Amino acid sequence: MYKRIIHIALPERSSCFLWGPRQTGKSTLLQERYPTSKRYDLLLSDEYRRLMHQPSLLREECLALARRADTKDRPFVIDEVQKVPDLLDEIHWLIENTRMSFILCGSSARKLRRGHANLLGGRAIRYELFPLVFPEIPDFSLEKALNDGLLPPHYGSNMARMRLEAYVGDYLQEEIAAEAATRNIPGFSRFLEIAAMGNGEMIQFTNIARECGVSAPTVKSYYQILEDTLLGKFIPAYQKRPKRRVILAPRFYFFDVGVVGILTKRGRVETGSELFGRAFEHFLFMELSAYASPLTKTDPFVLVGDDP
Repeated sequence: MYKRIIHIALPERSSCFLWGPRQTGKSTLLQERYPTSKRYDLLLSDEYRRLMHQPSLLREECLALARRADTKDRPFVIDEVQKVPDLLDEIHWLIENTRMSFILCGSSARKLRRGHANLLGGRAIRYELFPLVFPEIPDFSLEKALNDGLLPPHYGSNMARMRLEAYVGDYLQEEIAAEAATRNIPGFSRFLEIAAMGNGEMIQFTNIARECGVSAPTVKSYYQILEDTLLGKFIPAYQKRPKRRVILAPRFYFFDVGVVGILTKRGRVETGSELFGRAFEHFLFMELSAYASPLTKTDPFVLVGDDP
């Protein structure tokens, strides 16, 4: 198990959302940091059906547990909260009327926003969990990071490539395609490959649309899905003069270097090879993104190989 260099600042009687892509370690982190808190795991089918059928059970159970000395003043943890959006109304009521604390964990707020769910109106702090950063890994290997990626189950695993292929096939090309609400699954899969090939490059939506066989607005919506589900982000073009009229294209980076390797079907990245420079640039982007997060409490300017 990796020791995550992150800090969840949860003041007394405060609540937060903890978002992050699948397998970044959200559930493991919360179990480690809040071992005695009552946890509702909506990935469990019986828990999901019970609360989906009757969301008010959450309110009743939290009120009962709050009276017990051994659970009083501890935050309640709701894992995969986006699966039952109606729970947020109950949580809102409990925060307002009892000042209970909640940690609401999930892989995407997109479903909640799309369904006009209650996002608590600023009553919960928003945090995001990223893949591993190098100070969290004993005996860190840059070569392993560039090939295996930095999701905790993948880095250093003897089956890293198989795990990555399963992640891309089962999660990105199926679950995220479902987020697109599209029947053109082959088109979306092709988009993922083209987007990965252009990882870190300036985005030309028209060119990508032509290669994918879809419209430019559809390509923009696909990129928006990746950003909403925390699978990547746009970096705006730098403009020295704010009023300059030249139109500059943004760049897009995926959230993990190993995922890009599988999507592009590239070979192994070796030090000094042609692939090394781009993969290393992507790795630095991942590190800086994590250090910029309010969850990370460490020196962002310690480089690989430097003494701490």
